Amino acid sequence: MAKKTQKDFLKETIKHIDIKKHNVVKLVEDMAHMAYSSRDLNRAATIYDTMLKDKGCCVFLCLAGSLISAGLKKMIVDMIQNKMVDAIVSTGANIVDQDFFEALGYKHYKGDQYYSDDNLLRDLHIDRIYDTYINEDELKVCDETIKIICDTLEPRPYSSREFILEMGKWLDKKNKGKDSIVYNAYKYGVPIFVPAFSDCSAGFGFVAHQTENPVHHVSIDSAKDFLELTKIKINSKESGLLMFAGGVPKNFVQDTVVAAEILGQDSPMHKYAVQITVADVRDGALSSSTLKEASSWGKVSTALEQMVYSEVTLAAPLIVGYAYHKKNWSGRKSKNYAKFLIEDDKKIAAMAKKGCGCGCKK
Repeated sequence: MAKKTQKDFLKETIKHIDIKKHNVVKLVEDMAHMAYSSRDLNRAATIYDTMLKDKGCCVFLCLAGSLISAGLKKMIVDMIQNKMVDAIVSTGANIVDQDFFEALGYKHYKGDQYYSDDNLLRDLHIDRIYDTYINEDELKVCDETIKIICDTLEPRPYSSREFILEMGKWLDKKNKGKDSIVYNAYKYGVPIFVPAFSDCSAGFGFVAHQTENPVHHVSIDSAKDFLELTKIKINSKESGLLMFAGGVPKNFVQDTVVAAEILGQDSPMHKYAVQITVADVRDGALSSSTLKEASSWGKVSTALEQMVYSEVTLAAPLIVGYAYHKKNWSGRKSKNYAKFLIEDDKKIAAMAKKGCGCGCKK
């Protein structure tokens, strides 16, 4: 029996779903007359569509889990290009290991969660994400590319938003990844935040960079992430959350309401909120509570919130596809919060030049 190689496993690539090809409006509308999760999904879709009708509302998209490797990249790119999202908060895996990885020209492959010999995969340098395979040698190129970007930057702390902007600039300069989330977010002014940035392929690049540059190096300032997100929340007044799974991204953006209050700003709770999850609430977890529970913390209004207990790759294309084909996004103007934050950084830099950094002239 012939010994298996990488080519025996890395054959059929994951295809990213195109919501533009499938008008699901009537299907989702009919779910309003069903029960259980179908009716929940219908209400979630109408709430997201209402966010887009509300022209003053800032729409935050939260991403957790492995979603890009699963085929949702094009859907999120369509959301960016059609002004259906204003800011993204994500895990590092989605943005770096999966989206940026594909922007470099690599692919994810269909695998088998039941019959994979994980020890053999280890020997062949193939990593498994449930029923998806990824070439580990190619993933190392992603790590190395992050280090290359680090090496070109001024050694100082950066918010993850600032660093991911540099990743978008790098792709633009190298003429790569035109279909990626990182590139399109850069092009359309949608800031991306990854609060746990080192918890992904980027972390290896940063470790290599900081080892070679132990004194003066690039680092990530997660507190600045939080402050920048809070500034967006304060600026936007009304806001809505569309959350695919939960985890750090969900709680991070919800906490901007509390942070605004601490800063003495009158910023209302998130007016709209939709979460797709399979997590169980009974252990007190559910990636930091149900949306109704979040209201007790002053984070989310209970008037227009909906939990959808479903796996994201099933529910998200229906919810986003419904809103896309309703076309209430067509009248929205770009918030361009990327530009807003760049201008804010320039103001802070100007203040620092004048004196102690607080705006005085000492």
